[in-house]
Amino acid sequence: MLKQKSISDFKKNDEVNHYFIISKSELRKTKNNDEFLSLELSDKSSSITSNIWKDVKGFQELRELSLDEKLTGKIIKVFGKVGEYNNILTIETEAIRLCSNGDDVSMEDFLKVSERKIDEMIKEFKAWMDRIKEPNIKKLINTLFDSKTLERFSKHPAGKNWHHAYVGGLIEHTLEIIEICNLMCKFHKEINRDLLIAGAMIHDLGKIEEISPEVGFEYTTKGKLLGHITIAVSLVEDAIKKIGSFPEDLKLNLLHLLLSHQGKLENASPVIPKTLEAAVLYHADELSAKTNAYKTTLQKEQKSQSGWTKYINLANTELFEHKLHFKSNYQEGLFD
Repeated sequence: MLKQKSISDFKKNDEVNHYFIISKSELRKTKNNDEFLSLELSDKSSSITSNIWKDVKGFQELRELSLDEKLTGKIIKVFGKVGEYNNILTIETEAIRLCSNGDDVSMEDFLKVSERKIDEMIKEFKAWMDRIKEPNIKKLINTLFDSKTLERFSKHPAGKNWHHAYVGGLIEHTLEIIEICNLMCKFHKEINRDLLIAGAMIHDLGKIEEISPEVGFEYTTKGKLLGHITIAVSLVEDAIKKIGSFPEDLKLNLLHLLLSHQGKLENASPVIPKTLEAAVLYHADELSAKTNAYKTTLQKEQKSQSGWTKYINLANTELFEHKLHFKSNYQEGLFD
């Protein structure tokens, strides 16, 4: 097991003699047309940037690799110290090398895993499957989530960078949405709960083929060409064909939940929500994704003394971490 100081514990002027995984890499040029490598280095706790200049030992080795294949997902060892630029910590690298067979490190040392136990989440997901009463939906869900598929689903990330981007993130995200949707059913009796819960279960099923579960969580060729919504629709339609007899109106409503769950055309949603259940699913998905993304970003990004992160492109703003860390009655379980 890798034993070294975590990025999240770095302080300015700390010495660096660490292994990292490259989560982003880009070969750039300075104003003087000199090449340098811009790297984002990660461990389980966080990430930090480092610019690798020509005079850094190991620059040429990485440069040549970056021209032939992606550096993303490669394990490297970095020597240097922690510096600061624009109030954000960075690594001032003096030497860098690719990990070799003699290094006692593995990919598992850098793969972030859900804080929830995967076995417990699988058990919880199965319990929700059992709660579905409508026979056609129940048969469809059982067909889609056979033991092999559920195992894949439980180990997958829900995204590459933004939200639930870790092993077990996909089932964790899905369970959050199911809980939110179920709560809305308590408030609004008009909602068809079996339909909505099934939509929550299958809305991101296509991600098991869109995103690789390997380090870096790269998009697959199929994922890039089709996207997870199209893939999920295909999986559902294939399952319905396998079942045989399936009500057409139920099929259309389930497919509409899949096709509209990203809410807006500009968000790559083929259609916008047009049913009560579709509206709830979209907002539940947004709530789960945004909450996790903000929480993870605040944990991951190096913050200045003011508590502000750097500008986060996906959030269109900087994020602020307040200091109001006190236990609430909810955390104590008084309102469960």
